[in-house]
Amino acid sequence: MTINQTLVQNQTGSLVRIVIGIVLGLAVTLSLFWLMQYLIATADRSLNEDSAGTMLDFVRIKRDESIQRRQLKPKKPPPPEAAPPQPPTPQLDDLNPNAEKIAISAVPVQTDIKMTGGFSLGVGEGDYLPIVKVAPIYPNRALSRGVEGYCVVQYTVTALGTTKDPVVIESQCTSSLFYRASLNASLKFKYKPRIIDGQAVEVPGVQNKFTYEITE
Repeated sequence: MTINQTLVQNQTGSLVRIVIGIVLGLAVTLSLFWLMQYLIATADRSLNEDSAGTMLDFVRIKRDESIQRRQLKPKKPPPPEAAPPQPPTPQLDDLNPNAEKIAISAVPVQTDIKMTGGFSLGVGEGDYLPIVKVAPIYPNRALSRGVEGYCVVQYTVTALGTTKDPVVIESQCTSSLFYRASLNASLKFKYKPRIIDGQAVEVPGVQNKFTYEITE
């Protein structure tokens, strides 16, 4: 045999072996797949079925959460103390309706009042009477200097009971610091007017003395 024939024969043999190897490999592979499918199909499933069928079911039970409030009852007040016993009814001596009566005579009363100086008890007549007299406000300048004294004011009482035309009598006023306060106070006086024959008349020349004293 020549070298070429030997090479061709070797190549042919190699191809045949490759083909046979491929066929055998396929056969073995298919056999393994078929065997695995058979094992899976015929395996014992009891364990899987037992484990698969067991399930844990958690059920939450609702707890009774109703709150009962404690009601505090007020304490009962203490019972009242026993009332003191009533004193016994006084026993009066036997009264004799036929007893001698005591005669009491009326006390003699005499009134001897003389109304002078313009007062009259006649109907529709009467002199003026002061009703309201307002105290003057102490002047600040006199108060700060500690000045005390008095002041006389003369004015006219009108038919309506008011005052008008007040004038300070300078000779009867210890300080000029009291002039204005005395005049303002005299204008606030109220009088019952003088009545003559049922008619109210003015009374001029009425005087009033205002005294100023510092009290602590």
